[in-house]
Amino acid sequence: MNYREEINHEFKTLVTRRHFFKECGVGLGSIALASLLNDKASASSQAQTLQSKNPLAPKTPHFAPKAKRVIYLFNSGGPSQLDMFDYKPSLEKYNGKPVPQEFVKGINYAFIRPDAGLYASEFKFAKHGQSGAEMSEALVHLPKVADDIAILRGMVTDAINHAPGQVFMQTGSIQFGRPSFGAWVTYGLGCETQDLPAFVVLSSGGGTSGGAANWGCGFLPTYYQGVTFRRSGDPILSLSNPRGITPEMQRQSLDTLKNLNQHHLELTGDPEIATRINSFEMAYRMQSSAPELMDISKESKETLAMYGAEPGKASYANNCLLARRLIERGVRFVQLNHEAWDHHSEVKKGVLGQCKNTDQANAALIMDLKQRGLLNDTLVIWGGEFGRTPMVESNPDAQRSLGRDHHNKAFTMWAAGGGVKPGMTMGMTDEFGFNVIEDRVHVHDLHATLMHLLGFDHEKLTFRFQGRDFRLTDVHGVVVKKMLA
Repeated sequence: MNYREEINHEFKTLVTRRHFFKECGVGLGSIALASLLNDKASASSQAQTLQSKNPLAPKTPHFAPKAKRVIYLFNSGGPSQLDMFDYKPSLEKYNGKPVPQEFVKGINYAFIRPDAGLYASEFKFAKHGQSGAEMSEALVHLPKVADDIAILRGMVTDAINHAPGQVFMQTGSIQFGRPSFGAWVTYGLGCETQDLPAFVVLSSGGGTSGGAANWGCGFLPTYYQGVTFRRSGDPILSLSNPRGITPEMQRQSLDTLKNLNQHHLELTGDPEIATRINSFEMAYRMQSSAPELMDISKESKETLAMYGAEPGKASYANNCLLARRLIERGVRFVQLNHEAWDHHSEVKKGVLGQCKNTDQANAALIMDLKQRGLLNDTLVIWGGEFGRTPMVESNPDAQRSLGRDHHNKAFTMWAAGGGVKPGMTMGMTDEFGFNVIEDRVHVHDLHATLMHLLGFDHEKLTFRFQGRDFRLTDVHGVVVKKMLA
């Protein structure tokens, strides 16, 4: 019996037994009264047992993990793989000519006609590092860590629009309501700190189309969901005390609230009340830990310069540096959301702008983790929900030109650390970049592989809900052994 099943069993036992005696006990005489008294004692004991269990305590996975923590650089919006990672000489040769119909037969795109002209990247490409990883000139800094990352050019997904694509990438389902990848990881591994949340979310750029579903807990208990930190000031609202409220007054108020919640817990045994108690206590502890965490001015000038970070400024660079600081303090999963890659028009300008915002910090994070000895057991993932089309998107009525539409048949992600094979480029697309023709990796396969690196058999890390066992990979997914070091 897993933890959740044990909690549900205890809760159902408490509620049904107490409800029976409360409603029917008058007619049962002294035997019922004795049973009721015994049940009260049992309820109190079981409630204390529930409370004493820390659902976020560190847990042992199915087998020895390569990775102990995750930093997910979720650059959503659909980064153009054709302008950064997947060089196509044939696009240059046939630039502007209609797409061969065998590539687009039966496919409907959101904003362009299937017979739109092919569009070659306006960037030059070169090979980097001993691995010979091919990247465009838009990426100035990532080539410095070319031998530390694995480039996955054979990614495919089921979704073609942003919200379902983001939710699918994070939860393994296009439907809302499933637990996110971060929630599954914290459910399986717990956390190594009591002073910060197990799963932290940092944001820059625009807000993600999928919203809170991208870091939600779905049907898992709420203590597994991501905690969003604000871009500036206190990381969460009301972290600082109002004027006139002393630490002593606050502690007395929290103790009173805790006693009320404990009383309610003893009556019902509902584990969500234990979650509420833990949340208040976590917030109290964060009043001491969070200010120091968020103050990146204590970092060396060399470190700040390496990331391009500026104390007091909300930015992707600051978030990358904060991600490193968070995992150093025991946070299990850090997710950086940066939705700014939806370039339906002027894709060259858009890619240049977002590479300027993110490229230096991405490379710095890898270098920083490596020099601190953290990269070996920290899994770093970069990517969006899908890629972009090899055809041009131009629509004068919508004031769009030289852009690319959504493309889910082939896109690129990269990963590093935590047991990922470094210096590898895996996957190949056809001559124009429409479809994967070698080393295809579906989102479910990626999830299965990431869970494997974290020490889990993706088919066995499950949660029973509405009568069946659910998992991150649904009923699909195979471990991509070629990705493993």
